[in-house]
Amino acid sequence: MPVRPVDTERIVSESGGVTVTRTGVSLGAEISGVDLTKPLPDNQFNAIEAALVEHGVIVFRDQNITTDHLTAFGRRFGELTVHPFAPMETDMPEVIKFRNDEESAPYGTDSWHSDETFRAEPPMATVLCAKVVPALGGDTMFASMSAAFEGLSDRMQRFVSGLEAIHDILPFRPLFGASEEDRLELHRFELKYPLRTHPVVRIHPISGRKVLFVNPVFTVAIKDMDEQESRSLLDTLFRQAHVPEYQFRHRWAPHTIAMWDNRSVQHYAVHDYYPQRRYMERVTIRGGPVIGVERADPSEVRRIKFEAAPGVDIYGGHKPYSGG
Repeated sequence: MPVRPVDTERIVSESGGVTVTRTGVSLGAEISGVDLTKPLPDNQFNAIEAALVEHGVIVFRDQNITTDHLTAFGRRFGELTVHPFAPMETDMPEVIKFRNDEESAPYGTDSWHSDETFRAEPPMATVLCAKVVPALGGDTMFASMSAAFEGLSDRMQRFVSGLEAIHDILPFRPLFGASEEDRLELHRFELKYPLRTHPVVRIHPISGRKVLFVNPVFTVAIKDMDEQESRSLLDTLFRQAHVPEYQFRHRWAPHTIAMWDNRSVQHYAVHDYYPQRRYMERVTIRGGPVIGVERADPSEVRRIKFEAAPGVDIYGGHKPYSGG
């Protein structure tokens, strides 16, 4: 795909007293001019919401907020959800507190994923606040899955459009033991969160962009394909998140907040800091139905031919091979 052109006129923009500074080519921006310890005026909230959709990941620096401030900020965007498998405290179950150190290693987030796609309606966004960060390491990486879709060849875009993928609670199954009680508890969760089918390519409900909506943590198969075909196709699609041109790497500092659009962005929490201490708080905002694109006409898919790469390589080497 062509990398998003860097329009120098739009690297920094201001609206409602909010300054948005673009920090990545495919995604990422920093927000300044707001104080999240105070209620947000509507004009500031609208500017932040627009920046989230436009840039996928937005970062707020030097925000010494409490847990109550974090939940209040998240609720401006919608209802907060409770993660069924994450550690929680009874007084505020919608807040996940990640306390990692030499006695509590990070678990399960060092793989590219969108949050909770095993749900019928996956979250629309996630907000993560850094309280304590390691001296080195512990970054979070993000990938634009709209850029990842655009980076597929025309033939592959048409082929995957209209396909559906099956999502499962797969990474959480090891949390349950082999006892009869554990098996019954796992079965209870399987009934509550059965296999879900989502479009392989979804339409972002606000921007209208097409988004590649499969991830290696929760996506287990392509519907109506045999296992070998499904695995081969999914492996190809999963690798799109690995392309550096589609990524943004965020380095944490205390009192930093990152918010990402779970409808169009995947993330990867780098576990290189263990056994250093890292303490984060997170809230997740309820999403809506996942709407996909219409299925392409198979005859049209067969007629699409590869186009030769342009003379000037603006694709970072990730366009389809054209021979030679």
